[in-house]
Amino acid sequence: MSKQELEVIGQDTACCAGLSAAPLNEDQAAELAKVFKALGDPVRLRMMSMIASRGEGGEVCVCELTPAFKLSQPTISHHLKLLRQAGLIDCERRGTWVYYWVLPGVLDRLAAFLTAPQTAGATA
Repeated sequence: MSKQELEVIGQDTACCAGLSAAPLNEDQAAELAKVFKALGDPVRLRMMSMIASRGEGGEVCVCELTPAFKLSQPTISHHLKLLRQAGLIDCERRGTWVYYWVLPGVLDRLAAFLTAPQTAGATA
């Protein structure tokens, strides 16, 4: 697996003002569509959940992810690559294994984007 320079999308504050705050421009929509497309697959959503559930700074070895799925190792690697390309996770090779973690702030920015502002008199 080669270490590639990947642009981390969705880190500028303009993209994450909130879905209901203002209409997205074409570039913002294209960036966010990559994230939602990556998360739109059940396998990748489960992988993201497994990695994110380790908490802030937590990592998951690919050796822990692979047995959780009835998929070949190349297919697992492909799904992880798509999550990396979407700017959701990063990885590092250590010897034989590759370790994955959620990029800092990614989940908070995504949650902030999807959160609708509370209006006066609204109940939770």
